[in-house]
Amino acid sequence: MKIVFLTENYLLLIFAMCYLYQFIYIVCMLFFKWGRGRPVEEPTALHKFGVVIPARNEEKVIGSLIESINLQKYPNELISIFVVADNCTDRTAEIARAMGAIVFERNDTARIGKGYALNFLFDKILGGDDCEAYVVFDADNLASPDFLWEMNKVYCRGYRVILGYRNSKNYASNWVSAGSSLWFLRDSEYLNHPRMLMNTSCLVAGTGFLVGRAILESNEGWHYFSLTEDVEFTADMIIKGEKIGYCGKAVFFDEQPVDFMQSWTQRVRWAKGFYQIIWNYGRDLLKGIVRKRNFACFDMLMSIFPALLLTLVYFTSILARLLVNFAKSPSLGALASSIIYLVPFMAFGYVLLYFIGLLPTITEWRNIDAPKSKKILYTFTFPVFMLTFIPIAGVALFKKVEWEHMDHTIDKKINEMVKI
Repeated sequence: MKIVFLTENYLLLIFAMCYLYQFIYIVCMLFFKWGRGRPVEEPTALHKFGVVIPARNEEKVIGSLIESINLQKYPNELISIFVVADNCTDRTAEIARAMGAIVFERNDTARIGKGYALNFLFDKILGGDDCEAYVVFDADNLASPDFLWEMNKVYCRGYRVILGYRNSKNYASNWVSAGSSLWFLRDSEYLNHPRMLMNTSCLVAGTGFLVGRAILESNEGWHYFSLTEDVEFTADMIIKGEKIGYCGKAVFFDEQPVDFMQSWTQRVRWAKGFYQIIWNYGRDLLKGIVRKRNFACFDMLMSIFPALLLTLVYFTSILARLLVNFAKSPSLGALASSIIYLVPFMAFGYVLLYFIGLLPTITEWRNIDAPKSKKILYTFTFPVFMLTFIPIAGVALFKKVEWEHMDHTIDKKINEMVKI
């Protein structure tokens, strides 16, 4: 039993060593947010951008995204819109063409996933257009009117990969959508924003990011086909020494799952994808840490590895010890004492996660599209949402996971989210 206690203590120590550095991010963010304000930047040139949209049966939402791009406060002649209608059986391609997009239709049911769709699209356009960089959106996104203008400012500073500020179209739907939305707000302003301030690499999170043409040409397209192709792309860029930038003023909105099981399925895919990245890129990230003293490699590895596995192992260790104790002395009293023993562990986790969710709720209060009562309420449900990652981590270890299409049904116009 002493060995078990020691193991649990070592796990806590490792967890602390892996994540204490992120509290520096919090301090950096708060100092910047309330201490010095945001620096004023002006572009040195106007660059031509291509907006690429992989879409599978997205007729309900794709029109609103393209409309938000057409309303950009950026020269229209410097924007091209490309859509890959990926195995569509609805009017996605028709709607996109009618709104001025260049559409390519892909029919391949053997290779399913966003990575394959992006590779198909870039293979079509890289040799025939003159765009200097491409912005990747999902079909359910909405781009704020100054998205490309702000992205161009950071692009002019020499960054070849840049991600924007991810907000939500449906924060107020319920505790599930709020939990996911709050996590991405925290990811934007309490992880990527401090990384940018501290001159280290940011991490791409799914959508709303820019990638330079030169990178795609050197890679001969988009060859990231894991369950989390965005994380795979990020790991590869960091290993190659690319510094990824962040533009907090380039705001975009996306739809978050409302149904818990849909969210569960999505996050199981993410967890499985993290494991794939660790398996395929973990060794190179470790080399970057040890040989090059590359902090971005360490940050990347910490972002995908310890949290899920360490928490799962630690929680499993506690449960196993309690079950052994109960087996030795099976009684209601022993069961009650075992449950009581779990309370401090769960309470500490809840308080820590509440704090993590409370900070972005306070600092991003004006950017959250929800009634005051729901903003407050969902800080209390956020820890519950996050604690469900513990069983998700276990399921993803053993379950065969494949890419599944998620239906997007919340059609909002950009003028419903921001003033135009």
